[in-house]
Amino acid sequence: MFDNELVCDILKNISWSLTQIIRRFAEIRSPDDFIIDDTGLEKLDSICMQLINIGEALKQIDKLTKNQLLVNYKEIDWKSAKGMRDIITHHYFDIDSETVFNVCTDHIPEMKKAIDHILVELDSNNNVLGAE
Repeated sequence: MFDNELVCDILKNISWSLTQIIRRFAEIRSPDDFIIDDTGLEKLDSICMQLINIGEALKQIDKLTKNQLLVNYKEIDWKSAKGMRDIITHHYFDIDSETVFNVCTDHIPEMKKAIDHILVELDSNNNVLGAE
């Protein structure tokens, strides 16, 4: 049992962050677009900040649900998403624009779908954990 409302609020914040990443990434066509000028670097910085927010929020969800919610949605590599937060936070000067580009291209749209799907399930009290 967990606080369904609190978890939904966190998931909504994650969904918002994912939307921000998708919007900011829309004009990026290659990893070099992140580093070609100040505008690209600002996009890289802002996307990294949202990735940090997402990773931290996912860790909160795991704590609140005793690691019992996200494991039910195996289409997303949650461990890597949380790990991305750690890498960005602790090794920011080593951030590779190609890695961020690939994350945005290959993983962010799928995570957005998954998070929105989880929200629908929790909002309809149809979750597998019997949330409060």
